Amino acid sequence: MKNTDNPANTATDNTDTTIRDIMTPDPVGVYFDQTVSETARIMRDAQVGAVLVVSGESLTGVVTDRDLVVRGLAAGGSPDDPVGPLCSPKLVGVAADADVAHAEQLIMENAVRRLPVIDAEGQIVGMVSMGDLAVSANGDSPLAAVTRAAPNV
Repeated sequence: MKNTDNPANTATDNTDTTIRDIMTPDPVGVYFDQTVSETARIMRDAQVGAVLVVSGESLTGVVTDRDLVVRGLAAGGSPDDPVGPLCSPKLVGVAADADVAHAEQLIMENAVRRLPVIDAEGQIVGMVSMGDLAVSANGDSPLAAVTRAAPNV
Protein backbone atom coordinates (compact mmCIF):
# COMPACT_ATOMS: atom_id res chain seq x y z
CA MET A 1 0.00 0.00 0.00
CA LYS A 2 1.19 3.48 -0.81
CA ASN A 3 1.44 5.59 2.36
CA THR A 4 2.26 9.23 1.77
CA ASP A 5 3.52 11.94 4.06
CA ASN A 6 1.44 14.93 4.97
CA PRO A 7 2.21 17.89 2.63
CA ALA A 8 1.36 21.52 3.26
CA ASN A 9 -2.31 22.33 3.59
CA THR A 10 -3.73 23.26 0.18
CA ALA A 11 -7.41 22.40 -0.34
CA THR A 12 -9.33 23.63 2.71
CA ASP A 13 -9.04 25.94 5.69
CA ASN A 14 -10.07 23.15 8.10
CA THR A 15 -6.44 22.99 9.30
CA ASP A 16 -7.03 21.78 12.87
CA THR A 17 -8.96 18.69 11.84
CA THR A 18 -7.05 15.48 11.26
CA ILE A 19 -8.21 12.40 9.40
CA ARG A 20 -8.48 10.53 12.72
CA ASP A 21 -11.13 13.10 13.75
CA ILE A 22 -13.42 12.36 10.80
CA MET A 23 -12.65 8.77 9.75
CA THR A 24 -14.88 5.78 10.31
CA PRO A 25 -12.94 3.66 12.81
CA ASP A 26 -12.63 -0.13 12.84
CA PRO A 27 -12.91 -0.82 9.11
CA VAL A 28 -14.67 -3.96 7.95
CA GLY A 29 -12.60 -6.61 6.22
CA VAL A 30 -13.08 -9.81 4.27
CA TYR A 31 -10.75 -12.55 3.15
CA PHE A 32 -9.50 -12.71 -0.44
CA ASP A 33 -11.26 -16.03 -1.01
CA GLN A 34 -14.63 -15.08 0.47
CA THR A 35 -17.37 -15.07 -2.12
CA VAL A 36 -18.96 -12.06 -3.77
CA SER A 37 -22.29 -12.89 -2.12
CA GLU A 38 -20.72 -13.27 1.35
CA THR A 39 -18.97 -9.94 0.88
CA ALA A 40 -22.19 -8.25 -0.24
CA ARG A 41 -24.01 -9.53 2.85
CA ILE A 42 -21.19 -8.36 5.13
CA MET A 43 -21.30 -4.90 3.52
CA ARG A 44 -25.09 -4.75 3.85
CA ASP A 45 -25.05 -5.84 7.49
CA ALA A 46 -22.25 -3.40 8.38
CA GLN A 47 -23.89 -0.63 6.32
CA VAL A 48 -20.68 0.15 4.45
CA GLY A 49 -19.91 0.66 0.78
CA ALA A 50 -16.35 -0.68 0.86
CA VAL A 51 -14.38 -3.32 2.73
CA LEU A 52 -10.72 -4.13 3.08
CA VAL A 53 -9.61 -7.39 1.45
CA VAL A 54 -6.87 -9.42 3.13
CA SER A 55 -4.93 -12.48 2.07
CA GLY A 56 -3.16 -14.13 4.98
CA GLU A 57 -1.61 -11.28 6.96
CA SER A 58 -1.44 -8.86 4.01
CA LEU A 59 -3.85 -6.22 2.82
CA THR A 60 -4.65 -6.98 -0.82
CA GLY A 61 -6.93 -4.07 -1.57
CA VAL A 62 -10.30 -2.46 -1.15
CA VAL A 63 -13.48 -3.67 -2.81
CA THR A 64 -16.60 -1.53 -3.12
CA ASP A 65 -20.23 -2.37 -3.72
CA ARG A 66 -19.75 -0.98 -7.23
CA ASP A 67 -16.78 -3.32 -7.81
CA LEU A 68 -18.98 -6.30 -6.91
CA VAL A 69 -21.49 -5.27 -9.56
CA VAL A 70 -19.31 -3.86 -12.37
CA ARG A 71 -16.16 -6.01 -12.13
CA GLY A 72 -18.00 -9.08 -10.87
CA LEU A 73 -21.60 -9.75 -11.75
CA ALA A 74 -21.96 -7.49 -14.81
CA ALA A 75 -18.76 -8.96 -16.25
CA GLY A 76 -20.29 -12.45 -16.11
CA GLY A 77 -18.98 -13.48 -12.70
CA SER A 78 -20.88 -15.59 -10.22
CA PRO A 79 -21.98 -14.68 -6.69
CA ASP A 80 -19.88 -17.71 -5.66
CA ASP A 81 -16.65 -16.31 -7.16
CA PRO A 82 -13.93 -15.09 -4.76
CA VAL A 83 -13.98 -11.37 -4.07
CA GLY A 84 -10.19 -10.87 -4.10
CA PRO A 85 -9.76 -10.50 -7.87
CA LEU A 86 -12.35 -7.69 -7.85
CA CYS A 87 -10.22 -5.40 -5.65
CA SER A 88 -9.31 -1.97 -6.90
CA PRO A 89 -5.88 -2.36 -8.49
CA LYS A 90 -4.31 0.74 -6.90
CA LEU A 91 -4.32 1.03 -3.13
CA VAL A 92 -3.62 4.44 -1.60
CA GLY A 93 -3.74 5.19 2.11
CA VAL A 94 -3.58 8.30 4.27
CA ALA A 95 -1.95 8.85 7.65
CA ALA A 96 -4.32 9.17 10.61
CA ASP A 97 -2.62 12.40 11.67
CA ALA A 98 -2.76 13.96 8.18
CA ASP A 99 -4.89 17.03 7.69
CA VAL A 100 -8.14 16.95 5.75
CA ALA A 101 -6.62 18.82 2.80
CA HIS A 102 -4.10 16.03 2.29
CA ALA A 103 -6.85 13.39 2.06
CA GLU A 104 -8.78 15.60 -0.37
CA GLN A 105 -5.65 15.89 -2.52
CA LEU A 106 -5.07 12.10 -2.49
CA ILE A 107 -8.69 11.41 -3.43
CA MET A 108 -8.52 13.85 -6.35
CA GLU A 109 -5.09 12.74 -7.60
CA ASN A 110 -5.93 9.03 -7.45
CA ALA A 111 -9.61 9.22 -8.49
CA VAL A 112 -10.78 7.16 -5.50
CA ARG A 113 -13.75 7.67 -3.19
CA ARG A 114 -12.31 6.14 -0.02
CA LEU A 115 -8.91 5.85 1.64
CA PRO A 116 -7.71 3.39 4.29
CA VAL A 117 -6.37 5.31 7.29
CA ILE A 118 -2.99 4.22 8.66
CA ASP A 119 -1.60 4.95 12.13
CA ALA A 120 2.03 5.61 13.08
CA GLU A 121 2.65 1.85 13.53
CA GLY A 122 1.45 1.09 10.00
CA GLN A 123 -1.85 -0.43 11.12
CA ILE A 124 -5.11 0.34 9.35
CA VAL A 125 -7.33 2.04 11.89
CA GLY A 126 -10.17 3.36 9.76
CA MET A 127 -11.53 4.49 6.41
CA VAL A 128 -12.20 8.03 5.25
CA SER A 129 -14.60 8.75 2.40
CA MET A 130 -15.50 11.70 0.22
CA GLY A 131 -18.66 11.95 2.32
CA ASP A 132 -16.63 12.20 5.54
CA LEU A 133 -14.63 15.01 3.97
CA ALA A 134 -17.81 16.78 2.84
CA VAL A 135 -19.31 16.64 6.33
CA SER A 136 -16.04 17.96 7.76
CA ALA A 137 -15.73 20.82 5.26
CA ASN A 138 -19.31 21.96 4.84
CA GLY A 139 -22.05 20.32 6.85
CA ASP A 140 -24.73 21.91 4.61
CA SER A 141 -23.61 20.48 1.26
CA PRO A 142 -25.82 17.93 -0.52
CA LEU A 143 -23.07 15.28 -0.23
CA ALA A 144 -22.81 15.90 3.51
CA ALA A 145 -26.59 15.55 3.88
CA VAL A 146 -26.61 12.26 1.99
CA THR A 147 -23.69 11.00 4.06
CA ARG A 148 -25.55 11.73 7.31
CA ALA A 149 -28.83 10.17 6.11
CA ALA A 150 -29.97 6.80 7.43
CA PRO A 151 -28.94 3.87 5.23
CA ASN A 152 -31.35 2.58 2.64
CA VAL A 153 -31.28 -1.04 3.81
